[in-house]
Amino acid sequence: MDVAHHAAAAGADAIGLVFYPRSARNISDLGLAREIAQAAGPLINVVGLFVDPAPADVERVLSAVPLSTLQFHGEESEDFCSRFSRPYWKALRMKPGLDVSAQASLYLSASGLLLDAYHPEMPGGTGEKFDWQRIPPSLPRPLILAGGLDPTNVATAVETVRPWAVDVSGGVESAPGVKSPSLIEEFIVRAKAVRISLN
Repeated sequence: MDVAHHAAAAGADAIGLVFYPRSARNISDLGLAREIAQAAGPLINVVGLFVDPAPADVERVLSAVPLSTLQFHGEESEDFCSRFSRPYWKALRMKPGLDVSAQASLYLSASGLLLDAYHPEMPGGTGEKFDWQRIPPSLPRPLILAGGLDPTNVATAVETVRPWAVDVSGGVESAPGVKSPSLIEEFIVRAKAVRISLN
């Protein structure tokens, strides 16, 4: 809860809660998830991350946690993603040979497309970058850049890719699953400083 409050105070636009049992960052206690979401305050976008969930699992979380946005990080269809009466982001893992534009065109109802590094055994949170040159010059929905970002490279990422937003998890951790308030603040300051200079 303290980390969520600190992130909001540092200028974060969103916080993410992971509801994927195989993740080290999974939040199985929905009461705790609700408290974290509320600690972020009323102006922060609270994003719930799912990977190929059953519909009932998403509904169970939504009944207990005030999520603003859903993020689907698996092989979910557009019909599935759009059935929960919430804005959603569709994550595309940058697998070699992926036709990004073609995949993006399948999710025109998404409020954003999150591009992340590909790992054959992990759907996200790998801490690995991908080649930003593979990103098409235009996408049908706003781009959220993820994959291996941290305070040392986020300014370059924003300047090079010019995404709508950047997403970070492991890059602001002092240990696996443990967020560092100082790294969060440094990440936000560097990302927003470049964003301002580009406008």
